[in-house]
Amino acid sequence: MAGSWFSLGVNFSALIRSVDSAPPFLVERTWNGSQYGCKCYPGDECWPSKDNWAALNSTVDGNLLMNIPPGASCHNTFEGPLGQISTYNASACENALAMWSNEQWTVEKPAAALWTYFTNNTCQPTRNPTESCTLGYYGIYVIQAQSGDHIKAAVDFARENSLRLIIRNTGHDFIGRSTGWGSLVVNTHNLQDVKFTRRYRGPGDYDGGAVTIGAGVQARALLTKAHAQKPPVTVITGECPTVGVAGGLVLGGGHGPLTPLYGLVADSALSFDVVTADGKYRTANSEENPDLFWALKGGGPSSFGVVISVTLKTYAAQKSAGVIVNINSTHTNDTEVFWDGVKSFHKYSNEFVAAGIYAYFELMALRLHIQPFVGVGKTSAEMEAILKPMFDEFKAKNIPYDTTSKEFDSLFELYIDMFEDETAGTSALTGGWLFTHDDVEENNDGIIDAFKTVVSPREDLKNQGFIIGHLWDAGLNMPIPNSATNPKMRRSTDFAIVALPVPVGASWAQKEDLQDVLTNIQDGAMKKAGPNGCAYVSEGNPYQPNWQEHFWGSQYPQLLELRKKWDPHGIFYAVSTPGTEDWEVIEYGTRLCRKYES
Repeated sequence: MAGSWFSLGVNFSALIRSVDSAPPFLVERTWNGSQYGCKCYPGDECWPSKDNWAALNSTVDGNLLMNIPPGASCHNTFEGPLGQISTYNASACENALAMWSNEQWTVEKPAAALWTYFTNNTCQPTRNPTESCTLGYYGIYVIQAQSGDHIKAAVDFARENSLRLIIRNTGHDFIGRSTGWGSLVVNTHNLQDVKFTRRYRGPGDYDGGAVTIGAGVQARALLTKAHAQKPPVTVITGECPTVGVAGGLVLGGGHGPLTPLYGLVADSALSFDVVTADGKYRTANSEENPDLFWALKGGGPSSFGVVISVTLKTYAAQKSAGVIVNINSTHTNDTEVFWDGVKSFHKYSNEFVAAGIYAYFELMALRLHIQPFVGVGKTSAEMEAILKPMFDEFKAKNIPYDTTSKEFDSLFELYIDMFEDETAGTSALTGGWLFTHDDVEENNDGIIDAFKTVVSPREDLKNQGFIIGHLWDAGLNMPIPNSATNPKMRRSTDFAIVALPVPVGASWAQKEDLQDVLTNIQDGAMKKAGPNGCAYVSEGNPYQPNWQEHFWGSQYPQLLELRKKWDPHGIFYAVSTPGTEDWEVIEYGTRLCRKYES
């Protein structure tokens, strides 16, 4: 423990360097009557000195930054853990106010999170510069990594000094895994290399096109470059244009418009280059470190290594067709009519995914927005035939709606035209559930009742919740997974993210209450309606009971053993990922600690 080592005058950091298997020291803390060993934070004797930080900055070629929240330019001063800094800048403030909801603007910041709840909603843009601006739950320092060597330096420094390490690419994160109080952040977003090959030479038996991408490459940029190849190709990515493909997306599994044809992003991975918890460079593929390769394919973000690059399969570009459907308050204010329309839409979801359709939809009070239904390799006429039973039922029930259909020469052109950028700056808790074919077939009415509960979970929260839904069958052409993802995903019909807004400035008691609503009312209703389903690690409630089973199912025991092998001392941490059962963030969302057995 920290106290005993320091009382003996031992340089424990040096000891770690020489004894690779020794666990990093932890700082003893007591919280709510329980004993913990915590990572090292400012004020602890073990916190690195200014000279240590200066040496790290030299190692990473001057790319170590003190983290200042992105809204600080609107405040006179930033009160950080390292002191007070004057930050007001009128033009930068106007830019922050205008761009606060813009995802790409947020992505380009050193450590900003797209959804702000897990930053503690700190230091937001304001017209009142006298308002307080603090660090909240952001990390203290950020390494803007330009190379694998910079990533290695971050891992080594965090391990040797027992710091909490946050791996941040785009900040496209609903559940707080890319931010953490008092941490060292390694930002991988500047690793932007993209290299295509027409014929992958192995290892493995795959014989086709591939692309190797740096950790920071985003979906829209990757698809743009893929489309520019001769002939054009495509890659499985998320539906959101700003999501980073090589980091949390593939490590969590990753789903998108090509999932019905080729499975999850993780299923298309051929090889990884990573830095593991011991600070070593490793390649993981079907022949080299195959157990690590399997774990990296959907076994959890920030769990087994920091990605430098990943090689993914590419696929031939195909014609595609898209359809938009809306039922909202411009059509009707009758809630019964509205929900009857939602029921008819979802009733045919099994038939849609069986035909290879992908769909993205948003559902909230008096608003069903499906943009778009996607048919890769299909014409508008074929899409019309697939969707006809739903439209016929709308007409038979007098459900008012509007619809638009378009046809494209490629999925890329559909992607650019029909998919909408998401919004940054939202303060919300998120959960969610995946409904299988059996769930929809046996209990569609119950699923719609669960949707109603999500939208209005309690009388005082009426019409506050919302759903971001995705129709896809990850097992349609990949019935047996080659990745660590939950096998239940191979009978998927609808993966629905649940969201509950949290007011900026909410008290700890309010936060606990809303988390209880999410877990036990909203997610509880979804699980009851879909007993055959599961949760998705990157877009689910990390505080749900039995997250191990819900996120990974039968894959979890093997993932746990691999985590013990590749990161036995918890150098990496992301909430509710393999091997984190005895770690906890205590003291009101601040210190990351290991709980000791009582």
